[in-house]
Amino acid sequence: MAKKSSRKPSKPLTYADTGVDIEAGDAVVGLIKHHMRRTYGPRVLGRHGAFAGCFRLDYNEKLFQRNYKDPVLVACTDGVGTKVQLAAQLGILDTIGQDCVAMNVNDLIVQGAEPLFFLDYVGIHKVVPEETAQIVKGVADGCALAGCALLGGETAEMADTYKPGDFDLAGFTVGVVELKKVIAGAERVEQGDIVLGLASSGVHSNGYSLVRAIVKQAKLKLDKVYPELDPKMTLGEVLLAPTRIYVRPVIEVLHKYKVKKPVSGMAHITGGGLPGNLNRALPDDLDAKLDRKAWAVPPVFRFLQEKGGVADAEMLKVFNMGVGYTLIVRPHFADAIEQQLRRLGEEVFRLGEIVKGSGRVRL
Repeated sequence: MAKKSSRKPSKPLTYADTGVDIEAGDAVVGLIKHHMRRTYGPRVLGRHGAFAGCFRLDYNEKLFQRNYKDPVLVACTDGVGTKVQLAAQLGILDTIGQDCVAMNVNDLIVQGAEPLFFLDYVGIHKVVPEETAQIVKGVADGCALAGCALLGGETAEMADTYKPGDFDLAGFTVGVVELKKVIAGAERVEQGDIVLGLASSGVHSNGYSLVRAIVKQAKLKLDKVYPELDPKMTLGEVLLAPTRIYVRPVIEVLHKYKVKKPVSGMAHITGGGLPGNLNRALPDDLDAKLDRKAWAVPPVFRFLQEKGGVADAEMLKVFNMGVGYTLIVRPHFADAIEQQLRRLGEEVFRLGEIVKGSGRVRL
């Protein structure tokens, strides 16, 4: 009979041996505390580091209470996609969090909802507390711009899932809107309505698999300044410009009209471009007829198209091409809403109008 082996492992196996550092995770919690707390308002309850965040739907003081009569909660979730690979490659980690917030809250306001709170998820190869804190700082910056609280989040250290230096970033947001103010579907869009567009801040957070392919194929240098693109920024800095957050101007315009409903539809222009997003706000018997001369395409898109030899139709299908958000408004209110949005700091384009058709976007 074979003898039982009496050998023992040379040292006990630990969680850290598998690539998970609990102490580093705890350090991150301490480093991000002040970033989270600066997004808190009077409706956030409890202490930092709890198992879940608490948020009061209303607040019992006249200065803060919303007085909801028939509140509808609205929620959505999204990530940043492969833009995180550029951020990791360049070591610029403090803006990618704003992209994550923007991709969520810009979707949320399409329904007319005000964002209340946000939670993030970071999946990472190895937690380096200072670097992870930079990612969360960007999330907090985005929440501050959107006027919502960063209630909590999760950092998952998974050395056997992510390669060294890699990470992923996603999140979700919850908002609220009065039932009678919900902008749902395309039921209110009418022939003759005007389409207004709000300028984007660049590529935003869609199409980066194609962007990275162009950079590689054309042998572009991310640390180089291309004067035709921007004389003061490297290509990498231009491509990492954070996604614009449209919450405050859009919500302010919506709240200005207590009874009338001059905004009949909206769309966040993400992957799919204008043709693949604005069409989601159209009924089956109407088209959006847009004039491509109504706005100037930013240099970054012309640069990418030229360097990659990308066809016009493909560019319009993949990228926002300079228009990050659209509002469909009643003709009588178009001038006033356009002026309000300009006063709130937005660059506004009158893109076109709603005409008879079959539910598509005509460029």
